[in-house]
Amino acid sequence: MTTWTFKSAAGRRWHTGAIAYSMTAYATGWWLLISGGTFGFIAGSVLVAHGMIIAAYLIHDCAHNTVFTSNQHNMQLAELLGWICGSCYGTVKDIRTKHFRHHVENDDVVWFDYEAFFRQHPLIYRATIFLEWWYIPAHCLLMHTIMVFTAFIIPQRRDQWRRNLAVIVVRGGLFGALAYTSPPAAVGYVLAYMLMVIVLRFVDGLEHDYPYHTTLFTNEVSEHKGDLEWEQEHTFSPVLSWRYPWVNWLILNFGYHNAHHAKPTAPWYQLPHLHRELFGDDPMTVIRLWPQLLMYHRYRRYRIFHDAPGLTSVSGTEFLRAAQAAQLTGGNAASFLTSF
Repeated sequence: MTTWTFKSAAGRRWHTGAIAYSMTAYATGWWLLISGGTFGFIAGSVLVAHGMIIAAYLIHDCAHNTVFTSNQHNMQLAELLGWICGSCYGTVKDIRTKHFRHHVENDDVVWFDYEAFFRQHPLIYRATIFLEWWYIPAHCLLMHTIMVFTAFIIPQRRDQWRRNLAVIVVRGGLFGALAYTSPPAAVGYVLAYMLMVIVLRFVDGLEHDYPYHTTLFTNEVSEHKGDLEWEQEHTFSPVLSWRYPWVNWLILNFGYHNAHHAKPTAPWYQLPHLHRELFGDDPMTVIRLWPQLLMYHRYRRYRIFHDAPGLTSVSGTEFLRAAQAAQLTGGNAASFLTSF
């Protein structure tokens, strides 16, 4: 039996703490939801949501093999965490393959052309922007629905249908039993899942100004592959707090995205130091929280399309300055969990 060995002593402390927190928050949240009461419902939903959020960002670290020395052990931990955050319908290998192409090709490589889908289904589009007005993340929930039925929707994943069906039966059965025995807890879980989706897409929405290309299952390669200078020019760091770095632990420092792209093998706990090492202590190198919130609120109905009002044609440094002034829409549906 191969020993599960962390990559460093610091990693043993930080990763173990994050894993323990994710599982503890998730389990405690479920206990509060099932216990009932207004406090249990609110606190339980928040804890379940945050447990899933941390699990999701740990999957990202596992995909980059930054947790354990063995790639196999990173994959196994990611598979376990996928059952917590609901990404287990597909495979971790698919998540990692798509995400590695994002890094290597400096592109948003996808299969699903959601802009074309909305143009072809105007009623779904109108329903989506109506729900988005109410801050319901309908666009991203559509993406996560495809993830649930990935082997039955994506032809290239058809060979995964047995695994996909088994996960649907298990998770669907558990949720059905929960809804029957404790409807408030079921509602709390739905709310927690939406909170996770909102946080993930909020953080992802301004990290690149890449357009997406439907080349996931083709041999077409981005013209910017390997261009590290272009990569940094079109990557941005939407942090939760510049003054209080510890606040960024709530999302495992994922907002330090320039640092992550500069050194993808750096684990999450090293990113704040790496950012300052590479870019200095100038707060103008990041996008602060307030303009992020303003853009998320103002353009919640428009950000589905890249040519939407509020999203200008600027790129690079101009994009960063426009984002800092809350003059962009941001984007949707660019989650590393949805591997298509």
